[in-house]
Amino acid sequence: MAASGNTDRPSTGRRRFLGLAAAGVVAGQVGVSAQAQAQTPLQAPTPAPAQASAPAPRPAPGVRPFRIKVAQSELDELRRRVRATRWPDRETVDDRSQGAQLAKLRPLVEHWGTRYDWRTVERRLNGLPQFVTELDGLDVQFAHIRSPHPGAMPMLMTHGWPGSIVELLKVIGPLTDPTAHGGRAEDAFHLVLPTLPGYGFSGNPGRAGWNFARIARAFHALMLRLGYPEYVSQGGDHGAILSEVLAVQQPKGLLGIHVNMPGTVPEDLLRRLRNFDPAPANLSAEEVRAYDRLLHFYRDGFGYAAMMNRSPQTIGYSLADSPVGMAAYYYDKFAEWTDSDGEPEKVLTYDEMLDAISLYWLTGTGASSSRLYWEGTRAGGGPFNAVPIPKLPVAVTVFPAEIYPAPRSWGERTFGNIIHWNEVDRGGHFAAWEQPQLLAEELRTAFRALR
Repeated sequence: MAASGNTDRPSTGRRRFLGLAAAGVVAGQVGVSAQAQAQTPLQAPTPAPAQASAPAPRPAPGVRPFRIKVAQSELDELRRRVRATRWPDRETVDDRSQGAQLAKLRPLVEHWGTRYDWRTVERRLNGLPQFVTELDGLDVQFAHIRSPHPGAMPMLMTHGWPGSIVELLKVIGPLTDPTAHGGRAEDAFHLVLPTLPGYGFSGNPGRAGWNFARIARAFHALMLRLGYPEYVSQGGDHGAILSEVLAVQQPKGLLGIHVNMPGTVPEDLLRRLRNFDPAPANLSAEEVRAYDRLLHFYRDGFGYAAMMNRSPQTIGYSLADSPVGMAAYYYDKFAEWTDSDGEPEKVLTYDEMLDAISLYWLTGTGASSSRLYWEGTRAGGGPFNAVPIPKLPVAVTVFPAEIYPAPRSWGERTFGNIIHWNEVDRGGHFAAWEQPQLLAEELRTAFRALR
């Protein structure tokens, strides 16, 4: 694909720092509606013919194989920094109201500095077919896992913040090979799992402008480049925003979307929420429940987003310099957003949480990933704003510990073609990470009508 004028790639120093090796060449306050306005589309090459069913696809033209190899010196330096942590004193309350609690964070960090082994997840990631391709002047890293079942449906699946491909690993098997996980062959998916710009091993944008509208166009071009003229899109957090932006853009070939953090909140209620007003009297019981959870978020849990919305560079210095500062910042969200009553250790192991945190640390993307919040704020809107999608099929799964449990009544005012809406009984914001089998079952059911 032709570059758009500026080529944003990871710097030579960053590549050397990470020790990357490839075969051959080597949510917050983010806007939706304003970002999805029609713009000049990316010019994608003619799609290649669909490949025969195979677990390891051959790279398409312009696509380069990719492997991760973090230098041992960087792992040694991480461990040194962790062991040299200067700890603050204990919080003055007995709950989480002041943030990540010392008694919870310290054992996680001590595990990080002694027993945690990055090479385990590195080997797991390198067991996937991974690639890099240039989209709109930026190198985008992605995994492309084809199902062994003929007729599998192509699905674009996008992570959020503070997430990565790590949070999607558990759903790969159930989605691509459902017969091995209690499902039917006819419900199989080919998966494309891109890493967002500025995250992980994707390129770090060197200039402003990589908002969700631009990412959506780039990821649509990626699907075409891989030989998928028709596909569905799925995501939570940033992945949900991206899917909704795609639905508003309506690129040819997008069959439908599934989100597990839908944008449905009416504008009049958003104004009240931002003023910290109580729920109006005319709401139903389900709407009051959603409103009160959102009120808690905007009043008590919005500090992280406010920082990244306005000053991602400022928080970026801490995220770049202190691994424990980064761990605390992300652990706080794991505690707040998982279905765990504030104890993420109930649903995620230490190693799972540290896999996710280490990926951010070792790629040096604490600041660059935060800038997507700033980009979203400049585009207008917010992560929960109602995003009118009148025609494209929309599927929603509501997990009980999500930031807010979207009521169907708001969804029906927002989405004109709901093909699936289900409220499940367990799971939180990180649905693929916490409840992979349940999410896989939801996606099989949701998209069955579009096959």
